Amino acid sequence: MGPKFEVYMDIAGGYRWRLKARNGEIVAISESYVSKYGATRSAELVRSLAGIAMIVDITR
Repeated sequence: MGPKFEVYMDIAGGYRWRLKARNGEIVAISESYVSKYGATRSAELVRSLAGIAMIVDITR
């Protein structure tokens, strides 16, 4: 199975998404959203931007 976004309810009753790699490792977790729709839309936005985002080194 490939990488996937999972939308779930956290212990405080909010909704979050987590991005899992092929090996099942969690590589990113979102902030908490009031609605499942908000969490899902956030995951969709991250998915659409990830392929075009630049990596910028801001270390000194």
